[in-house]
Amino acid sequence: MDNHAVLQWHIDMGCDECVADEPINRFETSAQAAVASASVVSDHAAPAGGSAAASPTAPTSSPQMPATTRGSKTSAAEIDSQLQISNARQAAENAQTIDDLRTAIEAFDGCALKKTATNLVLCDGPADARLMLVGEAPGAEEDRQGVPFVGPSGVLLNAMLDSIGIPREQVMISNSVFWRPPGNRTPTTQETVVCRPFIERLIEIVHPDVLVCVGAPSAHNLLGESQGISRLRGKWYTYQTPKLSAPINATAMFHPAYLLRTPIKKRDAWHDLLMIKRKLADK
Repeated sequence: MDNHAVLQWHIDMGCDECVADEPINRFETSAQAAVASASVVSDHAAPAGGSAAASPTAPTSSPQMPATTRGSKTSAAEIDSQLQISNARQAAENAQTIDDLRTAIEAFDGCALKKTATNLVLCDGPADARLMLVGEAPGAEEDRQGVPFVGPSGVLLNAMLDSIGIPREQVMISNSVFWRPPGNRTPTTQETVVCRPFIERLIEIVHPDVLVCVGAPSAHNLLGESQGISRLRGKWYTYQTPKLSAPINATAMFHPAYLLRTPIKKRDAWHDLLMIKRKLADK
């Protein structure tokens, strides 16, 4: 590469101003050079006619600094997030039962929601359930009782299950995150991702015949889809993890809270329920 091309590349990258006669590699500046520079500044700052203060003695060894990759954009928050995700994955993998998983989540401090919630809301239902529902996050009533879907949304969900002849007691119900977000806000991506190893492990332990993502956030988290719930519902997907012996039939449906606000969508929800009933009958 000739000098003109190098100069053009620097200009394209935004380096269009010189601040010194020679380039300086700041990553290679030694601690001794920094001390020497400080000494020169001190000499120039000495009052006229007075004697300059003695130059400080350079340290015999400089503290070991963490390795830095030039051009890296990784922030401290991102590094901490990756560490918490790794910790969650390891804790989840060691759980062999739902009780083990509950113990692991109770000991896990990598999700900030835990600090503001009243109770852990893990799951409700039998470990051998054929049908499993995963929602978004606990609400106020769920946070008080420590059980998912017990508020107004839970009352409607129970009625929906009864309408197709499936008692709630036969269904495993959980959420994408296990602590109530303040003000019932939607969980952040970081909060959802750090809890994902635990919900994935719960699905592996239960291994239902049918998995239903209740609401768009749950479908985005577990199915990896990005479309709105109106486009996701009414279709069958495949849910698979390395530890599942066979893939699980999965689908998505409107969240009961949305149906309470938009009753006209209950017709679509009824079709989804019938579709789930038929799939369970075929298994």
